[in-house]
Amino acid sequence: MIAEDFILKNYNSNVESGSVKWESPSNIALVKYWGKKENQIPENPSISFTLSNCKTITQLTYTKKESKGFSFDVYFEGEQNEAFKPKILTFFERIEEYVPFLRDYHFKIETSNTFPHSSGIASSASGMSALALCLMSVEVDIGADYTSEYFNKKASFLARLGSGSACRSIEGELVVWGQNESTESSDLYGIKFDGEVHPNFKNYQDTILLVDKGEKQVSSTVGHKLMFGHPFAEQRFAQAHDNLAKLKKILASGDLQNFIKIVESEALTLHAMMMTSMPYFILMKPNTLEIINKIWKYRAENNSNVCFTLDAGANVHMLYPENEKESVLKFINDKLAEYCQNGHFITDFTGKGAQLIEK
Repeated sequence: MIAEDFILKNYNSNVESGSVKWESPSNIALVKYWGKKENQIPENPSISFTLSNCKTITQLTYTKKESKGFSFDVYFEGEQNEAFKPKILTFFERIEEYVPFLRDYHFKIETSNTFPHSSGIASSASGMSALALCLMSVEVDIGADYTSEYFNKKASFLARLGSGSACRSIEGELVVWGQNESTESSDLYGIKFDGEVHPNFKNYQDTILLVDKGEKQVSSTVGHKLMFGHPFAEQRFAQAHDNLAKLKKILASGDLQNFIKIVESEALTLHAMMMTSMPYFILMKPNTLEIINKIWKYRAENNSNVCFTLDAGANVHMLYPENEKESVLKFINDKLAEYCQNGHFITDFTGKGAQLIEK
């Protein structure tokens, strides 16, 4: 499909009002997306686990209006929030060509997270995907007739224009985004991974250790831009293609040892790109490194298959098979919780994607 296929051409402009509610999860990339072209097109492919418990719940209420400008109010966890409005305005401007009714209605956007905002969990991914799904339901309310496949693809396409990684939150359990030769994929939207997945990777666990719940020092948007002219950019993009091809085989074979090598290497490479950009920056904290070293020690001593990954922040995602859940959680409580801010961590696992709550 091409971008023009997602333009809404006909709709019933006489619909006066309505409301819809979606929940959409965050996701954690195994092969990382870092660096983008114009219009939120990725420089390299990525693949992610869709999460289950870490999600955004968004209710969108729309009311017909006379004036033609964008009009919306945002409420975050029950309180009106002006800080979110600029990002949503940018999102509306980017998607207006595909969602032409945006200026016909006033929107009340009520949203909340099941996890701390700006904590290193991808709140932009869950938030923008939830909003995109709500807008897709509005399209259906005003007369569009879509297959579920088209609905999900357009929702992912729209979500991408709000936050790149948001396109990977519509479906689950594994989603690929970005053109590559290894698996079915697109630069325009995320696609459910089409390869075989060994039982070892079913219900995979992700415990997120909240090392730092504060705002990141550098936004992901700024970080992506620093890949322009980065001395190692081309090598990094080639590495991502290579790692995705390797991971497809690993997911089919159930090879946990090589899964660990790819996932941890990808996490460290992501942070290496940040540390070697200009300007350079470090988002890991001392406790991030303490946790990583303790994970390595625990894995060696217990013949465990636990590993870590990182997003563009200080928090640590611990990934491990379901059959190790009890022992790993004991390890976290006994040895790692002390390195988390206020001892906080979140237990999660792979999920099926977004869900319609109310219409």
